[in-house]
This record gives sequence, structure tokens and C-alpha cells, in this order.
Amino acid sequence: MISAYLSLFFSAFLAATLLPFYSEVVLVALLSAHPDLWVMLWLVATLGNTAGAALNWLLGRYFLHFQGRRWFPFSEDALGKAQSWFQRYGVWSLLLAWLPVGGDALTFVAGVMRVHFAVFWLLTLIGKGLRYLAVIFLAEQFASLL
Repeated sequence: MISAYLSLFFSAFLAATLLPFYSEVVLVALLSAHPDLWVMLWLVATLGNTAGAALNWLLGRYFLHFQGRRWFPFSEDALGKAQSWFQRYGVWSLLLAWLPVGGDALTFVAGVMRVHFAVFWLLTLIGKGLRYLAVIFLAEQFASLL
């Protein structure tokens, strides 16, 4: 089971970065095999996804000066939209860091805006944890229909 937890953690971690990865698929597959372990699976997915977001925060904090480079992870438009959200809603926008579009940019902008890491971690953890709870709830509802 350790390897299953590790695969879930790393899939959730990668999903929070700029790589196109969907940890929900791994989570739902593990839930279908081990529904009694939903709390541990939720915890592992939430921590992995939040840790991946923390990587974005670090990149925002220390690598913004590479913005003009071709390999830079965010387009100027995506970064501008995330900064707009952040300026409008402040740190509370981190509760939406789970969003598939713009969520990664929000975590990056939090680093750029030098949001205190403890505040960043807590708000991001709450948002991502609630998202995974919703995924688990929906997966269980769907499974009960079959």
C-alpha cells in the first residue's frame, strides 16, 4: 500500500505544478480498490497537491526575473490575470488554488507577491483539501449508482 500512497502523492504533486497531470484519476482508482482508506487517501492527495503548489510559490518567489525566457512556465496573460485576482481578493484567492485554470498561476503569484509561507500553506491546504473531499464524495455517489 506504500507504493499506492507514493503514486498518489506524486501524482497530486505533479498535478499542482505546470505539468499536465490529473491526480483525481489516481485517487478514484485507489478509492475503488480501497474505499475504507478514504481518509488516508484524502490526506495523501491533499498534502501532495499542496506541496506541488508550494513549488510554484518558490518559483514565484525566486524565479520571476526569468519571465521573458521561452521556458518560463506562465504566459504574460495568465500571470496578469492571476495578479489581478490576487490584487482584488488578496490572500483569500488562494482558497481557489485548486481551480484547473488559473490555480497554478495563483500559487506562483503568491510567491511573487511574497505572501507569508504559513498563510499560503494554510489557505492552499484548505482549498485543495475541500476539492479532494468533493472528488471523494462524487466518486462514492457515482459508485453507488453502479
